[in-house]
Amino acid sequence: MKIYQGRPEDESGRQQREIAVYDILDKLQISYQRADHEAAMTIEDCKGVDELFEIEICKNLFLCNRQKTIFYLLMMPGKKKFSTKELCHQIQSPRLSFADESYMVEFLDIHPGSVSIMGLMNDRENRVQLLIDREVAESEYLGCHPCVNTSSLKLRTADVLEKFLPGVHHTYRVVDL
Repeated sequence: MKIYQGRPEDESGRQQREIAVYDILDKLQISYQRADHEAAMTIEDCKGVDELFEIEICKNLFLCNRQKTIFYLLMMPGKKKFSTKELCHQIQSPRLSFADESYMVEFLDIHPGSVSIMGLMNDRENRVQLLIDREVAESEYLGCHPCVNTSSLKLRTADVLEKFLPGVHHTYRVVDL
């Protein structure tokens, strides 16, 4: 595995959803490092990427309320355990569960194993609320997939919060997990 600056020189064979991520990052003048790798379906699969970038790739969970009317993307450190009860209390939601893949595809144009904050660029109706664990929000860098799990990105957290999110018309809420 090798670190590259920015988008791939040869984009043939890459999915359009990945190229769209590079397009928006370039448009918003957000610099990033990229690593291409075998499919990483779980946070454990990202261990080599973590070591290469010297950061921790974020765990991204796609959640919804019981009625499936409110959807959340939760970004948290990969090493942290997810506590539904703790999160529900903070966001004043009676119950959360993992949302169906069909909603993930419809709202974010991504599939399990590729869930990423970058998918918010596809949520033009703002159906998904972004929740970020304080540890991630306060870190200098964050790691995520470019909507496919065969590449990973290292971005300055400030660029994501101050340029990317406003650029895709989303806000975020910090939570403590």
